[in-house]
Amino acid sequence: MMVMSDFTGKFWLFSILVAVIAYLIGSVSFAVIVSRLGAQDDVRQHGSGNAGMTNILRNYGKKFAAFTAIGDFGKGIVAVLLGRMIFSLAGISAFDGGYIAALFAVLGHLFPLYFGFKGGKGVLTGLGVMLILNPPVVTVIILLTVPIAWFSKIVSLASVIGYVSFPILTGLYDFWKHSPDIWFNLFFALLISALGLIMHRDNIKRLLNGTEYRFGQKK
Repeated sequence: MMVMSDFTGKFWLFSILVAVIAYLIGSVSFAVIVSRLGAQDDVRQHGSGNAGMTNILRNYGKKFAAFTAIGDFGKGIVAVLLGRMIFSLAGISAFDGGYIAALFAVLGHLFPLYFGFKGGKGVLTGLGVMLILNPPVVTVIILLTVPIAWFSKIVSLASVIGYVSFPILTGLYDFWKHSPDIWFNLFFALLISALGLIMHRDNIKRLLNGTEYRFGQKK
């Protein structure tokens, strides 16, 4: 009983540590940083008001968008790898640390501490964390969503489909692999997906109404 109590206490202690570190990493909003350094402006004052790569591309061009994409995607990867490393060093399942870090990195991107809690919609950061959490699942999601975005010219449609697919494919993959952590992984995958869909709620309304923005379309 004492051993179990000690393990539980250690698990929660390191979970909090990983959550805080991942949130702080996720809070680095590259869209805001790039627009401020490169254009002495704040991308959140333009277009959709979203601090993300798509809004950067619409307002400042491909070069700024590329820097934003690399940063937002990369911080998700870094957060998950750090979460895994910390849990591994503590003698706890590294995969558990990865999922906790993933959730809080996405939360940091959505509600960045350093920028008034007004961030992006988490697509690239979400993709970065998903890639490290479950590469086979993300490969399927990319193969599914890239053609949709390309042919429809509606980036948000691909994003929504990706978020819906992530927990479904995670559950199916873990079931196929007989993963002992299937319910833990599925729980966090559902939370990440729910956050992404909530942030896309206005896009979903426009998709249903047939009024969503198509890339290249003049407003």
